[in-house]
Amino acid sequence: MAYKITDACISCGACAGGCPVDAIAEGADKYEINADTCIDCGACAAGCPVEAIVEG
Repeated sequence: MAYKITDACISCGACAGGCPVDAIAEGADKYEINADTCIDCGACAAGCPVEAIVEG
């Protein structure tokens, strides 16, 4: 199951830089993960400074 970014996101972009498949892009209010591209590696969650990324 793909990861998702919660409303706790501060739009810092740390997650996008850590994603090996470029599944994360800046959205209107927060960064968003493309579930079709996500490979469930968890690199984004490990790099998030506010723990806004959860398995979804």
